[in-house]
Amino acid sequence: MSRRKFITNTFLGSIATSSIGFNLNDSNLKKFSVPRIISTWNHGLGANKVAWTNLKDGKGGLTAVEQGVRVSEDDPNERSVGLGGLPDRKGNVTLDACIMDKNNDCGAVSFLQNIKNPISVARLVMEKTPHVMLTGKGAYDFAIEQGFKSENLLTEKSKEDWLKWLEKSNYKPTINIENHDTISMLLIDSNRDIFGACTTSGAAWKIHGRVGDSPIIGAGLFLDNDVGAAAATGLGEAVIRTAGSAMVVEIMRQGASPLEACKEVVNRISKIHRNRPEWEYLQVGFIALNKNGEHAGYSLKKGFNYALKDDENEKMIDANFKIK
Repeated sequence: MSRRKFITNTFLGSIATSSIGFNLNDSNLKKFSVPRIISTWNHGLGANKVAWTNLKDGKGGLTAVEQGVRVSEDDPNERSVGLGGLPDRKGNVTLDACIMDKNNDCGAVSFLQNIKNPISVARLVMEKTPHVMLTGKGAYDFAIEQGFKSENLLTEKSKEDWLKWLEKSNYKPTINIENHDTISMLLIDSNRDIFGACTTSGAAWKIHGRVGDSPIIGAGLFLDNDVGAAAATGLGEAVIRTAGSAMVVEIMRQGASPLEACKEVVNRISKIHRNRPEWEYLQVGFIALNKNGEHAGYSLKKGFNYALKDDENEKMIDANFKIK
């Protein structure tokens, strides 16, 4: 390639790239309905409803996502989040969560035990400490200092399932059964400001001390208020290896739609993990929401769905997927 042709191509490429970034907020683009909330899995319907009520009551996007996902944390029948979550190999329920606001302020807790609402502890880490994440005993001590109640989170039903698992002790999570899942929620308000939250009890039967993607900013959750937000569900190790949610947002920054961005990262995960032992039971899904209010979900394998709530809709959406 001649020097002149190289310079010309570089110049044209720079124009294209800058145009993509500019078009994210171009007033000529179609603007989708806002406010809007999306969250992972069927328990997202109830969570969205509570978040929506908080938003409409003027409590703000951060409180809305916090209170929304607390619905799942408080429900002992949701076996992948909070109270009643399936335990680790020692029978301990350990929780991970993170929260993030329009200013890129964020807080997280990991390996937290005996505290039912890790998302609220994560918010206080953001608001009352100079840190982003507290973990283990330190996170627990902080929660107690902030007035949270210590309680046993292992319900009888989860204990029964754990004792049954111990008979064979075979670690092979079942795809799309919520024993290695989470609730992730993304919200865009009427000002087109974006907020997100993610909370989970992590992989059932994990080694004691394991932490997944859910409390890691950039893996389980990421947002940039100029671009959009993304959140993950599924096997956390695969999401961490690809910095999944941050990558979805960065691909949207280059002009991709939420669906295109989710697809790209799922394709990367597929390529990396296809020859790994966990491929047999691997499932990963992403939800994404851009600054214009456009949303999407996409997963590696069939079965992932997400909940949508806005002025016109309150429904579940079956996400597109790569592999049947």
